[in-house]
Amino acid sequence: MTDAIFIEQELSWLSLTISKRIEIYFEQGSDESILLTTAKDIQPQSVATANGIYAHTIRQYDFSVVERLVLILALAPHVRPQLLDVLCTRNKHIDRSYAEFGGVVTQGHTGFWPTYETAAFIFGGDNIEQRHHLKSIVFKSENPSKLLASQVLDLSETNSQASLFNTPIKVTDEFLSQVTLGSTYSPQFSHNFPAKLLTTALHWDDLVLPQSIQVQIEEIRTWIEYRHTLLNDWQLEGKIQPGYRALFYGPPGTGKTLTASLMGKVTQLPVYRVDLALVVSKYIGETEKNLAKVFDQAEKNDWILFFDEADALFGKRTDAKTSNDRHANQEVAFLLQRIESFSGVVLLATNLKSNIDEAFARRFQSMVRFVMPTIKEREQLWRNSFSNYQRLANDICFNEIAKQHELAGGAIINILRHATLMAVRKGNEKIELQDIQQGIRREFHKIGKYT
Repeated sequence: MTDAIFIEQELSWLSLTISKRIEIYFEQGSDESILLTTAKDIQPQSVATANGIYAHTIRQYDFSVVERLVLILALAPHVRPQLLDVLCTRNKHIDRSYAEFGGVVTQGHTGFWPTYETAAFIFGGDNIEQRHHLKSIVFKSENPSKLLASQVLDLSETNSQASLFNTPIKVTDEFLSQVTLGSTYSPQFSHNFPAKLLTTALHWDDLVLPQSIQVQIEEIRTWIEYRHTLLNDWQLEGKIQPGYRALFYGPPGTGKTLTASLMGKVTQLPVYRVDLALVVSKYIGETEKNLAKVFDQAEKNDWILFFDEADALFGKRTDAKTSNDRHANQEVAFLLQRIESFSGVVLLATNLKSNIDEAFARRFQSMVRFVMPTIKEREQLWRNSFSNYQRLANDICFNEIAKQHELAGGAIINILRHATLMAVRKGNEKIELQDIQQGIRREFHKIGKYT
């Protein structure tokens, strides 16, 4: 049985349950507090032999009937929104919707979006005991309930200042993607999610670094590969922190971002680059909220987090003389706490190590200094970048170019882009030496060096 077939059965059960509750509610003299989840004629299908992620989740966490009702309510607006239209009924006596039905208006959705008030009404009517029971299985923070442990519900909109039952019932984007598309969810870069998947077409062998740096990079790779063995089989959990934090520092273009990308590629872990400029919000509390989303997703999906230009937020701090200073320090303190408690790998990059606050620097497991490549390394970078030798003029000698010009790998890639563009514009079949030389001058001009 596939997810679609089983979900169809759950939706039919939900529809029957709602219809029965509405019937009881509008029937004069009936007991509105009857618990429909215990009614013998209104029970969900057995999940014992059902296949698919949806059914597997219910089995894995042994969801109760109430928990299954909450879950299918959360999914209904995505797969069968019209099923909930009956709850849009208005009270003709006061010309407004029924408060006991719950529901909220959600941007981009024209139908009824259920809240936990809706769930409480459907399975318990006005039964106060069942209302408390629902609160305990959804919002309990100590010894998380099965619904929370399974991480299928999105409680990001919970407002502690208002009634918890006004919170919309929503599934997480990950769970929704898995059960509806059968694929892993990849969040889109936005103001609310300030991180972007970092990828590269290059391979580990394309990384040209001094041997001393390669040894340090391999240590990080080894940790990722054997971390579970160390923590579990060697029983080091509790003695060493589960996460790994490394600082990459050095001049621009020396391979910090590429190393982070390739680290993810070789270990088959997604690398998400956090945009600190977008993270730091002018609205109090937004920075913590946006960062929390990134860390929660990374924790759950085993991502590597990469903070480029880290000194933008982790730089040396001054005395908090203004409210803005105090707020900035709070943001840094929050991020430090999340990084320290993060069980995955965090890579931070900066051009200048001296810009990083010393109190934060002590928290790194390793600090890798990326340096300008040697002549031999520069020649290899030139050859790797201009690997299509049939497109090169005969008078181009990368050994001589490497000796004459101290350039990092990032600058060489920029020169490749410029030289090929010039060749195409002139209608040439091959890149000429003058195209490369012009590209070199452009790169030096950027940093104030003129040749």
